[in-house]
Formats: sequence, C-alpha cells, structure tokens
Amino acid sequence: MKTNFFSDDRGATRHTNSINPELLMHKLKHNLHRLLTTIKWVIFSLLSGLVVGMVGIAFSVSLTYVTGLRLAHPRIIAFLPVGGVVIVALYRILHDEKDTGTNLVLSAIHSGNEIPVRMAPLIFISTLITHLCGGSAGREGAALQLGGSIGNALGRLFRFDQKDQHIMIMCGMSAAFSALFGTPMAAAIFSMEVVSVGIMHYSALVPCVIASLTAHQLALHFGLQPPVYVIEELPVFGAKSAVVISLLSILCALVSILFCVCLHYSEYLYKKWFQNPFVRAIVGGSIIVLLTFLVGNQDYNGTGVDVIHHCFDGTVASYAFLLKILFTALTLAAGFKGGEIVPSFFIGASFGCLFGSLIGFSPSLCAASGMISVFCGVTNSPITALLIGFELFGFDGMPYFLLSIAFSYMLSGYFGLYKSQKIVYSKFKTNYINKQTH
Repeated sequence: MKTNFFSDDRGATRHTNSINPELLMHKLKHNLHRLLTTIKWVIFSLLSGLVVGMVGIAFSVSLTYVTGLRLAHPRIIAFLPVGGVVIVALYRILHDEKDTGTNLVLSAIHSGNEIPVRMAPLIFISTLITHLCGGSAGREGAALQLGGSIGNALGRLFRFDQKDQHIMIMCGMSAAFSALFGTPMAAAIFSMEVVSVGIMHYSALVPCVIASLTAHQLALHFGLQPPVYVIEELPVFGAKSAVVISLLSILCALVSILFCVCLHYSEYLYKKWFQNPFVRAIVGGSIIVLLTFLVGNQDYNGTGVDVIHHCFDGTVASYAFLLKILFTALTLAAGFKGGEIVPSFFIGASFGCLFGSLIGFSPSLCAASGMISVFCGVTNSPITALLIGFELFGFDGMPYFLLSIAFSYMLSGYFGLYKSQKIVYSKFKTNYINKQTH
C-alpha cells in the first residue's frame, strides 16, 4: 500500500491511500470463502439437526414405550438374560462384536477412524432391548453413538474431507443429546468439550449450536418436554453455605471416581471370568434379575428418572447411589447397551440428597449440585455441567453450581467414562500432558 502526501489550499498536509488491487482481491476472496463456509455449515448443521433430531425423537418415544411396558408387566425382567443373548447375537451377525460404543465415536474424532453406519440401528435396537428387560443404563450415551454414526454417514455422503467429517460427527452428537434431554446449550458444547479435555474445537461451534437448537425445537414440536426439577429451598449464598457445597463437591468427585472404577473393573472381571460374550450376557442378566428380586422393586433398573425426581423432595433411600452404581456397572459390563450419563445423574442426585439430609442443608439444592458434580467428574466436562445446571435448575443457584463443578473437575483426577477421551492439559498445572483417561 502506497501513501502520497500533498498540501491543500490552506497549506494543511493530507494523504491518500493507493490500494494494491492484488491485495484487495485476496482479501475479497478470503472473505467470500469464509461466507461460503458459513453458509455451508448452516445448511448442513440444519440437515444434521433435522435428521438426527427425528431419529432421537423416535428413540425417545420408543424408550418411553418399552419402559412403560416393563413397569406395567414387571415379570418381563426375568427375560433380561435372553435380551442379553439377543444383543450379542445382533452384534455378531453384523460383525461388530468388538464395538466400543461412545469410545469409538470419540476415537473417530481424534484419529479419523470410520464409524460404521450399522452402529446407529444396532445401538437403537439393543438399548431398547436393555430397557425393556430391565437393565440399568441411560439414554444419552446411546444418543451420542446414534448422533455420531449418523453425522459421520452424512459427512461421507456429501464427500466432506476428514476434518469436516469430524465436525459432522460433533453436530450429530449435539443434535441427539439435545433432542433426548432437552438441554440445547449443554448439548451444543458437550460434543466439543468431551473429546479433548483442556481444549475445545471451536471450529464446530456454529454447526453444533445450529444442530442442537434445530433438534431441540423439533423435539418440542413433537411434544417432548425437557425434565423439570425444582430446588425447593435455596439458601442465601455465604461463607458457611459455600463451605458446605464445597465439601459436597469434593465427596462427589470421589463418588465419580468410584463409579468409573466400578464400570471399568466390572468389565475387566466379566471378560476375565466369562470370555464367551453369550455367557457374559446370561450371567450378567441373571445377576441383575436376582438383585432386583432382593431389592424388592425396580427403582434401579432402566434410567431411574423417577427416582431422580424423588431426590428433590427428599424421599429416596440412603443407599440408592450405591445400588445404582452396582446395577449400572453389572449391566453395561455384561454387554448390555445404553448410556452412563443418566445413571451419573441418578448417582449424583441421590448422594447429594443423602448429604443434605444428614447435615440439614437443603436436600434439593444438594441433589442438584450432586447431580452436576458427578456428571462433571465422570465426563470431565465442566462447562457442559454448568450449562446443564442452568438449563435444569435455573440461574439462581449459580454460585453453588460454580463451586460444585470447580472442585469436582479438579479432584476427580484423570478418571472418566470414556477411555478414548484425552486429557490434553493437566487439571493442576498449565502443562501439556495428552493422556487418556482411566
């Protein structure tokens, strides 16, 4: 760029800019490329939100139906071992015995591994079988696999390069999470945050936000309402209450570690003692049936969403969180399909309710704080956990949620639900560590 100086009639010095045409064209092309890229992602994230949202809605409706069927006919739980055999057979028929579930989705974003299209129908059907027969599992983990598989398929269909396919996978994950759980802000961020702890793939921000909001609006249109939890007593935030919630979050970090260890160790023991997957399914299903008979109810089978609601009015058993850990670990390790996220909500809410009841400090607030603390601890996703707190419980409890998540994130260490999740930066120092969770 050249600058020419000259004097006007009043003797003042002025200057004009002579613009380089080549530089101007370069800038125009660059801005045009950014505009076209934005338009591309608006279109394809809308498409992802619509497609995955519809699948998520169908999955949610089906899940509600089979759960209602089981509760109306409690004896169906006796068929859980049979359901396990069917699930193993389905995966074997489709040559997917080594399926690693959500770990495969995260690994695909890290390394570019392909997510087979058959993952979507497999996880859809097998999760329904698990819930119909009374296995203890969640739904959002299955949603992440559904969304990731469909997103990856859309990326391949439209011949996206590998990096853009990764964004499509995250779009699908956000859309499915949003449609099923009704928390669009958290869903938009979760798929970006859970992959690599310590960094976020902000290139996926606009696509994930649009896909999440699209799926959420679609779910609302078809009558799927997000869960509502009411914190009945919200104490004024002060030094004493801050100490109480901090102590709860520290304990929740330990509970989240316990949950992760039980999940991974149960899987190790099952595979060690019962190498045949059919035998694992039969033994695991039989154990769950026996435990359900001993407990005398089905509070710990399925998602346990009804029990989560009871945590907010203080009417939940003191040992509920331990039984949910046991039921979920034994179910998923045996080869049944589903998710771990809703069980983590159950565990956190029931533990928080117990803590609040014991010390006489707002059991409903402790249930809410415990719920997001354990979720944060097992997923290593503090921003998502905070947004879940806002979307489920409102903004009035903000200082409590902030404290809960901060301590839980730091003190849960490098444990996690997903072995393919990477801890890029240390939780304790600004050090690059790039290690996987355990």
